Amino acid sequence: MDIDKLVSDLMRAERIPMDKMEQDREWLTWKRDSYRDVNKQMSELDDLILDMKLERTYNQKDVTSSSSAVSATANATAGNGNYTLSVEQLATSAYNYSDTTLTKDGATFDPDAALNDQQANLKNALNIGSSFQITTYNADGTKNEETFEVNGTDSLNDILKRISDSDLGVRAFYDKSADKVMIERTVTGNFNQDENEFLGAEIGFDGDDHFLSTTLGLKNGDNSSGTWQLNEKGGQDAKFTYNNGLEITSHSNNYTLNGVNFTFNEVTTGNISVNVNNNVDAAVDKIVEFVDKYNKVIEDFQGKTEEKRFRDFPPLTEKQKEDMEEREIELWEEKAKSGMLRNDSVIQSALSTMRRDWYTPVDNSGAFSMMSELGITTSANYRDGGELLIDEDKLRGALRDDTESVHQLFAGTEEQPGVARRLERTIESTVRSIEEKAGKSTTVDNSFLLGRQIEDLNKEMDDFQDRLVQIEDRYWREFGAMEKAIQQMNQQSAYIMQNFF
Repeated sequence: MDIDKLVSDLMRAERIPMDKMEQDREWLTWKRDSYRDVNKQMSELDDLILDMKLERTYNQKDVTSSSSAVSATANATAGNGNYTLSVEQLATSAYNYSDTTLTKDGATFDPDAALNDQQANLKNALNIGSSFQITTYNADGTKNEETFEVNGTDSLNDILKRISDSDLGVRAFYDKSADKVMIERTVTGNFNQDENEFLGAEIGFDGDDHFLSTTLGLKNGDNSSGTWQLNEKGGQDAKFTYNNGLEITSHSNNYTLNGVNFTFNEVTTGNISVNVNNNVDAAVDKIVEFVDKYNKVIEDFQGKTEEKRFRDFPPLTEKQKEDMEEREIELWEEKAKSGMLRNDSVIQSALSTMRRDWYTPVDNSGAFSMMSELGITTSANYRDGGELLIDEDKLRGALRDDTESVHQLFAGTEEQPGVARRLERTIESTVRSIEEKAGKSTTVDNSFLLGRQIEDLNKEMDDFQDRLVQIEDRYWREFGAMEKAIQQMNQQSAYIMQNFF
């Protein structure tokens, strides 16, 4: 007897319930993933809803300037109209540099070598072991003070790096071609208003310091003319005049006035004008993007609930796939996955609620209470499932006439929600219901319905597999015993035949 074939055929019949369980598990997995895909699309729509609730979506501004000397941007609260101004002075960063070269004529200086090894090349004496202090100022008048040590094992670049890495808000470096040290503020403006402190310098040096003043030639002032003069350059505020009368100063070359942020690029020779208007196109683009995404979601969900179910095409088992071509598997699974969410009550309820969210009047203080007043209407074709149509000309007109009312219609308030806020709540409720059924990728299986069903099937399949092993062992024992008995019978028959002949 061909026992292998006999046992294999019998076990194929015994495995039929296991194959059915494997198909059921695959079906549940597909259904779980389909639900999660629904939630993914809901999440993408919800991301766009956030923009629909923000005022800046509807109040984006176009800003034009009559001169490149001043550029500007405007936020949602900026008032429309012309802004006239003239710029008399730009803000600059304070800087100071060595008043003489560092090295002796004909000598070479390596800023990365230890100072102990560089003394013979320096023009001025080097006081190893000394310290120096630098002071800078903040916008509120407070000081930043830091002391630095001069060690012989340090290089010049080591010391300059410590200065640049400090909290003083300066950068310091050595330029080899000029053979001088430069130190400058990293911000523009005049913060030291007291001329009695370092002659009003933004970067104040300790007057008794030997390293800065003698070795590096960095000094606050010069008294060679008999009167102290500030060595430092720059460090001035921007000055401009608004509307031919209001004189304003700014530590930086940026200044915000009535929601308009001006950037000063050059001093002007007279008045320039900056014009601010609503950017209707940007608002229309945002609304169209949102409506297009909504329509895509409606189309996909409608398709899922109406998709035909092919019950003659169950999921394929691994054994069945072994006997099929890749294209055959693809076509089969296309049919098998069809209709998984057909007539699903959660999705159908979400579709119905979202349609109501759009066409139910909004109770607010604005000029609009219906989306149709903005040119957004529901398709008259029932097969479209409530997809939206936009009359862009009417929408642009509404945005030009009353931007705030458009915003109110979409956003509303917690107490009187607009369309976007309604949709947000519908999405939140739908996502929660679907997660109770299908969970999400980060949740454990026993925390949602389909996951628990899959776990139960896995346990049932494990138990059935143990049973199949026992059945197969029994078949082998029984057929083994049968084969042994047949062999004995054959031997006896052969013995009898020999005795007869």
